Amino acid sequence: MKRITIKELAERLRLSPSTVSRALAGDRNIRRETRERVLRLAEESGYRPNPVAVNLRAGRSDTVGVIVPEMVTPFAATVIGGIQRVLYDRGLKVVIVQSDESPAVEREHLLLMERFMVEGIIACPCDATRNGEVYRRLRQRGVPLVFYDRAPLSVEAPKVVVDDFATSYFLTEHLVRRGCRRIVHLGGPPHIPNAGERLRGYRYAVEKFGLAPDGGTVIAAGVTFGDGRAAADELLRRVPEADGIFAWTDTVAVGAMNRLMACGVRIPGRMAVAGYSGTVLSTIVNPQLTTVEQPLDEMGRRAAELLLERIADATAPDRTVVLTAQIRERASTAR
Repeated sequence: MKRITIKELAERLRLSPSTVSRALAGDRNIRRETRERVLRLAEESGYRPNPVAVNLRAGRSDTVGVIVPEMVTPFAATVIGGIQRVLYDRGLKVVIVQSDESPAVEREHLLLMERFMVEGIIACPCDATRNGEVYRRLRQRGVPLVFYDRAPLSVEAPKVVVDDFATSYFLTEHLVRRGCRRIVHLGGPPHIPNAGERLRGYRYAVEKFGLAPDGGTVIAAGVTFGDGRAAADELLRRVPEADGIFAWTDTVAVGAMNRLMACGVRIPGRMAVAGYSGTVLSTIVNPQLTTVEQPLDEMGRRAAELLLERIADATAPDRTVVLTAQIRERASTAR
């Protein structure tokens, strides 16, 4: 059914749209008889106000925008759950958009959120080197902004992160203590800060335990299950004697693990595999995946709290919250 508009009500009543709008809003300067006519026709016609238009006229939207790189894995959904629990209690709605790992799409979403005057934006950018000028302009215009997980270094804003370097070091150490001596790192794209920190932690560990250069091979991987499968093929070609894998995300780890098993590589007997993220994905594969488990629900809650802090006080400091992540040892690295 077509939504009836204020303009159409005005035409039927032979009144101006502004008079109808004021009558619907309960303006006491409108004659009582006119208000009653407007309200009666609105009820009979099934008129409902457009909340977006109402909020825009009021200069606020009561809406927060959340930008995620992807919705294929449970990572974003778990963070969003934490965000929603905090913001819904404060009467704020949440609009979620996916950049699909595309800076151009992310930019369009940011501009759209700006036009619709969201109360603030919580973002996990897909590329730390792109869209910095858009984020900085939003901040200059007073739009509260919080980053989580992937936080661009070039933009000053509150952030919620984990210590990627330290946890990656300890995860690599875990593989070493399980007897691995040729540990290959399936690394992420260089434009994602987390990928660089996880690579740095891996390199520090293999050097500390005397495995470099023979035990410190890095194979570039992307962000998808398919990227993990392709990286596994590259590993079998370049480092057939490898006995351990540290993949920069669980998605890449699962893709690689499935491909290796399809090629007859026993896991963990022949190859130990570990990932990073700690979503439910790591527990529904066989063997279950050893991983760094990030507190994703807490990450969402803390990001929402930082945003509320900035909405309440535009001069609040740009705080960085570093959460504690845990290594979950599972069957994929058992020896």
